[in-house]
Amino acid sequence: MSNLETRPAEQVCTAGEQGDGIELLAPREVPLGGPRAMNVRRTIPQRARSLVGAWCFSDHYGPDDVSSSAGMQVPPHPHTGLQTVSWLFEGEILHRDSVGSLQTVRPGELNLMTAGVGISHSEESPAEGRPPLLHGVQLWTALPGVALGIDPHFEHHGDLPVARHDGAVVQVFIGRLAVAGEELDSPATTYTPLVGAQIDLEPGAEIRLDVDPGHEHALLVDSGDVTFEGSAVPRYSLGYVAPGRSAVVVRAAGGAPARAVLIGGLPFAEDVIMWWNFMGRTHEDIVRARADWMALVAELGPESGSGAAGATGYTGGAAGRRFGQVQGYPAGPLRAPALPDLRLKPRARPGQS
Repeated sequence: MSNLETRPAEQVCTAGEQGDGIELLAPREVPLGGPRAMNVRRTIPQRARSLVGAWCFSDHYGPDDVSSSAGMQVPPHPHTGLQTVSWLFEGEILHRDSVGSLQTVRPGELNLMTAGVGISHSEESPAEGRPPLLHGVQLWTALPGVALGIDPHFEHHGDLPVARHDGAVVQVFIGRLAVAGEELDSPATTYTPLVGAQIDLEPGAEIRLDVDPGHEHALLVDSGDVTFEGSAVPRYSLGYVAPGRSAVVVRAAGGAPARAVLIGGLPFAEDVIMWWNFMGRTHEDIVRARADWMALVAELGPESGSGAAGATGYTGGAAGRRFGQVQGYPAGPLRAPALPDLRLKPRARPGQS
């Protein structure tokens, strides 16, 4: 999914302060693509905290009725320096990318795209036969410096590990997690130690998850009245806990079932700069990525650059360029917003000059 804000801020993403209790991060509403677009609820990045492990972006959307609308329509757009994680509770999304992938993702399945040096992709609600509701999360992880130059690639995983215990169902889509002594290990490729899991709880159910004490964790609540480590996490909010715990406990109140997504990982050792859909280490990285993308848009022609509905699929000599081409989407690529006037540098950590 693209960050379709027309004036995105350039953000320095860095590990935040780590306290002893639960830190609550409230979401902000962000429209994807204008006044008629879907709204998403974004919990990271924000000023209080921009990273949880390598997780650097969390959008939660739906349930949205797409039975009488176009649903999700995100034209071709670029990414660098990150992985995109598409995870659904309801509905379907069709993914296309510049390495030739064409893959529908459904609930319980994972679409994982690794941008590396650069990739472009589109996401859309299938034109025919799609379920009436669309509901899920879009997550990004920051790639470490050693992986920034890798070739882009895509993975789909339709058979992910699941554990059922005392009224709880836990499905791990990234990394590994222990549930009641059962080790769940996702086959998805990661470049830093990570975990991502969906947790479904019957009314009154409680689950204890054995975790790596060196990792930080956060719980995004989709539905129900949920406590995380004994503290209530409001619906759509993210509850964060610092490293130091060998287990975390998630509980649903007795009145209704609950659903949440757990993310976590080793605190990310590098400061990164994120602007629009690009991740880098310096302001120059962002400037270069935007210039490369806009050169491709210009080469593909003026109609292709508008992203307007009804534009023809685009062709041209750009396939060998940094971001390649997305074939088959019925509109042209998105233009990048204007860069901010300010120049930002990653903040130095304590003890660094």
